[in-house]
Amino acid sequence: MDRRYAEQLDIPALARAALTSEAHFIRTFKQTFGETPHRYLQRRRLERAMALLRETDRPVTEICLDVGFTSLGTFSRTFSRVLGMSPTAYRAAWRAGAGTAGYVPTCVVMAWTRPRQVREVSSFGEAQGLPQP
Repeated sequence: MDRRYAEQLDIPALARAALTSEAHFIRTFKQTFGETPHRYLQRRRLERAMALLRETDRPVTEICLDVGFTSLGTFSRTFSRVLGMSPTAYRAAWRAGAGTAGYVPTCVVMAWTRPRQVREVSSFGEAQGLPQP
């Protein structure tokens, strides 16, 4: 799924490749990765679209099609729902803010910009719930 995120992947084909039933594939995928195959593929496509929006001047429609979405409307709606802004607004905000801040290690950019709908607990080792001085 990571290598072929831009292709039209469907559950029956993925289950056949994994030599399992569709239901078993979805269930074990969710247990293993913490999200459904559809959500994982959607997140992977959005991550790639975000990188292309930051790094290129290509039109949003072209990026939408290149990352595997078949409809600009679906792409824009999904992008806005997950990130809270349209693809065009994301590109403008990146160029006005983070993109002008200087060098930031790629791993930090990827961790910070990874699309997520639910606030995850930080794994950077900060103390949680300690009283503030």
